[in-house]
Amino acid sequence: MKYQVGDEIVVVHSNDTGKVIEVINDKMVLIEVKGVKFPAYMDQIDFPYFKRFTEKKLFPEKKKEKVYVDQVQKEKRRDEVKVENGIWLAFFPKFDTDVFGDEQVDLFKIYLINRTELAYEFTYKLNFFGRNDFEITSEINGFKDFYLHDVSFESLNDNPSFEFEFSLVKPDKNKAEYCEASFKIKPKQLFKKIESLKENNEPSINHLLLEKYPPRPEEKMDLAALSNVGFKVYNAKNARQHLDPARSIVDLHIEKITNDWERLSNLEIISMQLKEFEKYYDLAIAHRQPNLIVIHGVGKGRLKEEIHEILKTRHEVKSFINQYDPRFGYGATEIFFQY
Repeated sequence: MKYQVGDEIVVVHSNDTGKVIEVINDKMVLIEVKGVKFPAYMDQIDFPYFKRFTEKKLFPEKKKEKVYVDQVQKEKRRDEVKVENGIWLAFFPKFDTDVFGDEQVDLFKIYLINRTELAYEFTYKLNFFGRNDFEITSEINGFKDFYLHDVSFESLNDNPSFEFEFSLVKPDKNKAEYCEASFKIKPKQLFKKIESLKENNEPSINHLLLEKYPPRPEEKMDLAALSNVGFKVYNAKNARQHLDPARSIVDLHIEKITNDWERLSNLEIISMQLKEFEKYYDLAIAHRQPNLIVIHGVGKGRLKEEIHEILKTRHEVKSFINQYDPRFGYGATEIFFQY
């Protein structure tokens, strides 16, 4: 739901400010403006900070000069001026005050902002540790904005990945069939961006997903030309011999991965372990291994659960099993592949 009870709003046509006091249905809310309560459609209101962003001045104001009647020209409407600068992912913070009266971010409202003339079909996924948490498929027209959902401030500490796949609503033979874009924000970066947002009085944290939709890739590639300018060109039949060696057993205990592990947080440790798992999983597939044993230990079982969730989504996995082994106890999972 885009609006919640208590949200501050502005009436689009009158610029009067108020707040949401009741959500009637998925299209209407009850609002209060200057002490008067009345229902309004959701497209008749907006968030004050989002309206300030979308109506941001495109050009700096010039010093006013005396103008005579015969010099006056017909002014072009401001809303007709459109500047293309790509597709953006925008995080609009909703602030709240704590028990000490300090202002803090409660949640972020996530928008997809299209500042191009093209209309796109898109699929959006929010992932945590490789596991899908939210997904939506829809369309966004040229120079329009699309509200995706709300994300709590606390959840952004878990390094979520915002992933998009775009395709054109009207296919163009000169443009790519689809393209992908993603964004991953780290907690330290997030805190810095929030402080910068407050200092500069900006309404949102913005990330450029796509500057321009890419052209269709050429069908043929001149491998000889690539080789002549210094690129290494391999025969696909011999590609495996240029890969890193695979392993039949991978030990994911953190002390086996890095010596400097004691200063790491639990989140950093599990992220490093999953990265190591992905590396040797991919090598096992590339070398067409029949199976792979992953040692994750027993512990609290979080690493094992993350790996098992990933394996459930991989089509190369025929089956996997976590049973007692005299070498590893219950601290290992054996993966069987199919090709």
